[in-house]
Amino acid sequence: MHTDTDLYRRYSIRLIAVLAGLGVATPARAQVGLGLAPMRVELRIASGTQRSGSVSVSNDSSGPMRVRAQLLDFFIDSEGTPQFAPAWPAEAGDSCRGWLTLNPMETELKPGGQAQVRYTLRMPAGTQPGSYNCAAGFTTLPAADAAPGTGLRMAVRVVAAFYAIAGSPAVDGAVKEIRLEEMHEGDHPGWLGVVVIENRGSMYFRAAGELSVLRPDGQVIESMPFQGIPILPRREQRFLFRFQTQLAPGPYLLRSRVDIGANEIQETVMPVVVEPRKP
Repeated sequence: MHTDTDLYRRYSIRLIAVLAGLGVATPARAQVGLGLAPMRVELRIASGTQRSGSVSVSNDSSGPMRVRAQLLDFFIDSEGTPQFAPAWPAEAGDSCRGWLTLNPMETELKPGGQAQVRYTLRMPAGTQPGSYNCAAGFTTLPAADAAPGTGLRMAVRVVAAFYAIAGSPAVDGAVKEIRLEEMHEGDHPGWLGVVVIENRGSMYFRAAGELSVLRPDGQVIESMPFQGIPILPRREQRFLFRFQTQLAPGPYLLRSRVDIGANEIQETVMPVVVEPRKP
């Protein structure tokens, strides 16, 4: 084919991260019944001021639960997967982690119980216009009355993403590249559409739209929607589309239609050719 153009080591806890809150279509509750709402907080704050609010952490399991909070940085990797850590040095310029405080940092939840965790975000004076991102993670720990032991225990983390917006930054982005790649997975290889969107500004945004494979006459063969992950400031984000259709050798069109929130639909069409497989 060618184109033209802390795991917690004590108690031997196994950590399962539930990476929701970024606008991605993921469950709002984790497997052991740890809930969080809201899972995304967007705050427009004047430089030198602060905003406060709360998120609700709930226990839907049949036993008591202890939950610890942690401030996190995050970014979205090239596979579209959110990556969280106590600090990402490369994200320091766009991070609001140092502005965010949580109270309490640890709480006990009875079965079916809820707790309000209050947050305060203080934006420093002189902050440049733009969006800044960070997260609050909530991880289950053994309850205070749990029997001692070193057996395998299951832990869960849920995450709320925070976006602090200073001033009125404009959305500025565009499709930079689209291409079609052959996937070699199992006995029935398929086709992978790749769209790269560049965020040229200081304001995060999300892409809505679709990527389609068409015949040369414009007939649509298959379309897939964009995953609603955030595209953070001043970076490129890859979107991957795993098509189900087996494409015979020949010419096709790859068409991207995307709305990045700038009151326009950006359309990009790329001719592609599927070459016969070599014996």
